[in-house]
Amino acid sequence: MDTLHAPTVPSGPTSNLSQRNGDVGNLSFGELQRKKDDLEAELKALGSVLDSHGVDMETPLLTRDGFPRADLDIAQIRTTRARIIRLRNDYKSLMGVIEKYLHEHFANLQEGDAAPSTAGEELRILPDSQSEQLDEPFAKVNSVAANSPAQQAGLQPGDEIRNFGYVNRSNHDGLKKVAECVQGNEGGNVFIKVSRPDGVARRQELRLTLTPRKDWGGRGMLGCHILPL
Repeated sequence: MDTLHAPTVPSGPTSNLSQRNGDVGNLSFGELQRKKDDLEAELKALGSVLDSHGVDMETPLLTRDGFPRADLDIAQIRTTRARIIRLRNDYKSLMGVIEKYLHEHFANLQEGDAAPSTAGEELRILPDSQSEQLDEPFAKVNSVAANSPAQQAGLQPGDEIRNFGYVNRSNHDGLKKVAECVQGNEGGNVFIKVSRPDGVARRQELRLTLTPRKDWGGRGMLGCHILPL
C-alpha cells in the first residue's frame, strides 16, 4: 500500500523505442523531427491530464495514514504517470539519435567543404549557391567572455543563432532546450548555425563547432550570454 502512488514502470531508459515506433536509426531527419513533435505533443497532453486532477508527477496519492486519497482518481493518475515516464525515456533516446544525426551531417558538410581556410580557422561559411533551407533565428549572442568555449568556437556578440545542436526556433522553449543540450554534451561537440551581420545589408551564414566545458576558467560551460529573439 505504501507504493500505491508510484508508477509501476522503471524510470531507467527503455529499449523498445524502435520496436514500438520503427527503427529510428533509419529515419530521415524530417521523420525524426515529426516523431519528436509527436512525443512532445503527447507529453503535453498527458501533463494536462495530471493538471486536470490537480496533481503532478510527485504528488502523494496516499493520506498520512497510508490510505488511498478519496479525492483522486488513483488508477488514472498512475496510468498517466507511467505513460509519461515511458515517453520521457523514449524522448531522451530519440534526442540522442537526432544529436548523432546532426553531428554526422555537419561533419560530412565540413569535410566536403572545398573552400580554403586559414590556419586554425574553425568557421564554415555556407556558400551563396547552397539551397539549404535555413531555420529562423531564435536567439542572439549578447556577450562573449575571453578565452571561453564560445570565443574559441568563433561566436561573436550580435550573432543570431538559427540552430544549436537539435534546438531550433520551434522547440527552444524559452532557451530551456539550449541549456539541456549544453548539459548533455559537456566535453563533446555541439554544431551550431549562426547568422552574422556583414556590412549594412549583408549577412554571413556560419557553421560553428562549440565544445561546452566547465573547466575553462569562467562561469557556465559556454562563457557567453544569449537572449531569446
